[in-house]
Amino acid sequence: MSHAVTAKGETAVPIRFVAVSVLLLMAIPVTAPAAGKQLAQKSANSKPAGQDKRPAISILSIVPTQGEPGNNVTLSGAGFSDTTTVFLGSNEIQPRVIGARQLNFDIPRLAPGLYAIYLRREDGTTSKTYSFTVMPLKPVALSLTPDTIQSCATGRERDVTLTGRNFQEGSQVLFDGAVIASRFGSEEALSFTTPTVAGGLHQIQVKNPEDTMTIPLALMINSRPEVTSVSQGNDYVNYYELIIEGRNFLQGSVLTVDGKRLGSSSGPAGERERLIYFDCNRLVYERHPYDSTPKNFRLQVVNQNGEESAVVQVTAP
Repeated sequence: MSHAVTAKGETAVPIRFVAVSVLLLMAIPVTAPAAGKQLAQKSANSKPAGQDKRPAISILSIVPTQGEPGNNVTLSGAGFSDTTTVFLGSNEIQPRVIGARQLNFDIPRLAPGLYAIYLRREDGTTSKTYSFTVMPLKPVALSLTPDTIQSCATGRERDVTLTGRNFQEGSQVLFDGAVIASRFGSEEALSFTTPTVAGGLHQIQVKNPEDTMTIPLALMINSRPEVTSVSQGNDYVNYYELIIEGRNFLQGSVLTVDGKRLGSSSGPAGERERLIYFDCNRLVYERHPYDSTPKNFRLQVVNQNGEESAVVQVTAP
């Protein structure tokens, strides 16, 4: 290698060495530090593969698989979230989410039929679709007002109000299994007029258009005679009238006077000791006393079916 010698005799730096050093410095990229910082940030922000992946939403069990509107249904599975919704057909339902594996909901008021049921999460993923049957809403009968009708009642006295729930415009009232005329008041009330029937217990039911029926309620038709009062009526010298008032008296009712039986009659007024039937609420006993001295005796009304009124103590001539 040649060396340059200055005028003063000093040795100069080799020219070739200086040129190489300049070239090396020019080759170092000026952006290298910034690129290294970006690589470090990318490495720090990266997450393990699969960390953002959520479990698939799925239904493993449906209990029950059918029900009426208002019934509760529980779904078990996986991948549920707080904003998971249930679909019955096109009807979206907000359930009660118990956890990532269970939720429940109440069946809304839907027409009876077969519906597709599935879940949808807020990220748009949906579960597999299953079948769910919505059953017809059954009517429920709770009470009758009144629950006892007198056999001789007339007009509005024979009207009964039936209360319950899930009644419809087309609901029918069944009286001992036979359809009778009824009036729709609301989903919770129907009314009807009691037909003329024999005394005793009778079954009342409500039938909805889908042929669903209520459990029977008992309506009592009371045909037992009852004496509420006995009073003296007209006096015809040799006999007088005892007016017997009450209810459930019949054309064939019998009056016992201290055990002696008197049948109903509409014969001649002069016939001794007879019973005259006026209506369901009144009988007239034509009594022929031996004298006008007041006496104590007992009266009782007995109907053809053997039903008897309570014994009434009377003081009269």
